[in-house]
Amino acid sequence: MVTNVTSFGRSGLYDWVVQRISAVVLGVYFIALFAYLLLNPDLDYQQWHALFSTTWVRIASLMALLSICAHAWVGLWTISTDYLTTYLIGPKATVLRLLFQAGSVALMFIYLVWGIQILWGM
Repeated sequence: MVTNVTSFGRSGLYDWVVQRISAVVLGVYFIALFAYLLLNPDLDYQQWHALFSTTWVRIASLMALLSICAHAWVGLWTISTDYLTTYLIGPKATVLRLLFQAGSVALMFIYLVWGIQILWGM
């Protein structure tokens, strides 16, 4: 049985809080972005570029990007420990779980770095 792997000694409450806070950040960000799109139906590239050139939008976008990574990590860790290893017993389950988690971390890191380059490289 795997316990406290995502939190390095903390309880599952930490993961629950991370999941909820990241969901709220993502919800507020995407509702605000959707509202902006609704209020500006004839949006062109210059307006879009001007919006994402402002510091507060870049910071909000960075918070959303970090929230996506945190939210995804907790969810993928849960999938790997609860579902991937349900049907396998023994060392195969551990290897599969570790490969899945390592691949997930690698992809999230690549997406995070790429997203930061896109956000702050404008």
